[in-house]
Amino acid sequence: MSRFRPGRVIGVSVGTLIILMIGVYGPATLLGPLPVAAVTLTPPKPAVPASTPVLPAAGSSGLLAITAVDSAETGDAAVEPAPATLGVDTIAVGGGSDPLPMASAAKIITALVVLDAKPLAAGEPGPAYSLVTADYQDYLDYTAEDARTVIVFPGESWTERELLQAMILGSSNNHADTLARWAFGSVDAYLTAANTWLAANGMPDTTVVDANGLLDGSAGTGTDLARIAGLAATNPVIADIIAQPASALVGQRGVKNTTPYLPEEGIAGISRSYTDEGGVCFLFTATVATGDKAFTFAGAFLGEPDYDTLTADLTALMASARAGVTELPVLAEGDGYATLTTAWGDSADAVVATPKTRFGWQAAAPTDAQVTLDDVATGRAGAKIGRVTVDAFGESVSSTLELDSNLTDPGPGWRLLHPVPLVSALVATW
Repeated sequence: MSRFRPGRVIGVSVGTLIILMIGVYGPATLLGPLPVAAVTLTPPKPAVPASTPVLPAAGSSGLLAITAVDSAETGDAAVEPAPATLGVDTIAVGGGSDPLPMASAAKIITALVVLDAKPLAAGEPGPAYSLVTADYQDYLDYTAEDARTVIVFPGESWTERELLQAMILGSSNNHADTLARWAFGSVDAYLTAANTWLAANGMPDTTVVDANGLLDGSAGTGTDLARIAGLAATNPVIADIIAQPASALVGQRGVKNTTPYLPEEGIAGISRSYTDEGGVCFLFTATVATGDKAFTFAGAFLGEPDYDTLTADLTALMASARAGVTELPVLAEGDGYATLTTAWGDSADAVVATPKTRFGWQAAAPTDAQVTLDDVATGRAGAKIGRVTVDAFGESVSSTLELDSNLTDPGPGWRLLHPVPLVSALVATW
């Protein structure tokens, strides 16, 4: 008969425990995954300071970035570039937020909506339209009201481009109505299409009640009308018409170009008009050249009391633009955006690997940096571990983040003496 021997049981248990420690605990701690480093975000101060545009306190105004163009491609830094890309972010707004009468800026909306319905390639004449009695009557009525017109006669044939030239360059009120009827069948049908187009293109605060802006109900905000100016400037047909001299139209009659204003300041007018109720309304683009680069933006000033005030406000704006447009580091090489600290005391910074600069106008402080990092326990200096992204100059700019120093393995001693974090790390991998 065997006898129960407590000592033997204890010995077996201890032996088993030692075997388990050697066979399980040892490998688990010595060979298992290490806990990932803790992350503390440490974004530096913005590398691109804000430079506020000077805008009128009265009325309603807005600025919208179009593009930064390398003037080496155009051959002359002093020549206004022909921008092709409309930005999505407003540079700045001024004045009030209520819609104001837009006067002849409504004609630029008419041009954009008509070209959306009746596309035309730059330089092409487009289809011809034979003027009818209603077109001639519009000319007589608007002339009697002392509104801007370009003379027409019934039966004349005008191409789509010629109609647009007369309306945009000559600010012809009768041609705005003619284009609306030609493209949509009636002015009322045009108004339905135009207001739908405005809403679809992100301009809910702007409404048109006529094709030419003589009625005060055609009103908008500086923010919306800056977008209209930008869309016109990046439309190849409208941009080509504005860039070309006011050529002779039907019957060799000339059209006086009403759009230019302060070209010596780098401003290219798109629409300039005055009404008693709306004051001076001006849509434009402006370009600031520095070295071999140029920055172009679109703008709208509504509700200016007179042209002297418009001149002073535009001059102040361009002075602030020349002070604000520059090339600055957005993400500087070596700037740290996070610190990684391991459970065993190593630390390293996640720093910008590739510097990023931008040329433009940073009118507002950049947004907070967005940092995404991989889970890191160890790594050599220079290892790519994530990305940083900031919004600057109206666009998203990002760069890779890398370790600025080594995160080393703590060694077997630390592993054997710290089972809890190692087991937790092992469980986290399951």
